[in-house]
Amino acid sequence: MFVKGEYNPNAKLPAVPFSDGAGEVASVGANVTKWNIGDRVCPILMQGWLDGPLTPEKRRTAIGAGDLPGVLREYGAFNENGLVQIPEHLSFDQASTLPCAAVTVWNALVASGEVRSGDTVLVLGTGGVSLFALQLGKLLGARVLITSSRDEKLERAKRLGADETINYRTFPEWDKEILRLTGGAGVDHVIEVGGAGTLSKSVRCVRMGGHIAMIGVLSGSGNFDPRTLLMKAVRMQGILVGSRRMFEQMNEFIAAHRLIPVIDKKFRFSEAAESLRCMESGEHFGKIVIQY
Repeated sequence: MFVKGEYNPNAKLPAVPFSDGAGEVASVGANVTKWNIGDRVCPILMQGWLDGPLTPEKRRTAIGAGDLPGVLREYGAFNENGLVQIPEHLSFDQASTLPCAAVTVWNALVASGEVRSGDTVLVLGTGGVSLFALQLGKLLGARVLITSSRDEKLERAKRLGADETINYRTFPEWDKEILRLTGGAGVDHVIEVGGAGTLSKSVRCVRMGGHIAMIGVLSGSGNFDPRTLLMKAVRMQGILVGSRRMFEQMNEFIAAHRLIPVIDKKFRFSEAAESLRCMESGEHFGKIVIQY
């Protein structure tokens, strides 16, 4: 969406795209105390959001889709506070998937959702955010239900630990199937990546007083009647990635559980355009990585 001019039509051009990356510290400024040459790090997406609530000022420090250049480059200069350490067990490829998708899910499940063991989480789709929601949700002790239009993707999701899978082509009224699978009660949490096209169904299949983490806008337009949201006292929270503190907390959790991100395809630096076409197709399962 960004490179097509749809995500941020007012972006300053020329721009360096992509917000997720991982690399090695090549040099440090004279006053830097947090990092040494050779340290393995990821940049945080919003360079000014270190902790606390999001503000307009912090939001303007986003890399790759805002005013600051992204990571599709050989070298990048960052303030020492705009980086976090990579978990030791992860490769650069694996760590590069964390800054946006994984932190978004950590915010949705932990900071906003306060997911507890035994909670039920509905995950829409099998892209990068969705699979992190499946993996982290299971490690938090949740029962995870996941949707897709492809049975083979659902089988792969089962192997990652999904408790229930729903093909939304087979079940166009998938919200009713979710209610059936939860004994009519509905799920405690929805990781909503569809947007307007799926929101009505998400509200119908979340429990009374449940939580919807509003993350994506992938399914296009749709009609939404807010009355169900009100009558069920549903809490809907917009999620825009997360702070450095959230990233650090998540990395500690990932390291403790030795979580391995799901990477579907890898491209060379010269194949960046091809990688974007791959993402646009929606055929990927998990994350897409570009190797320099």
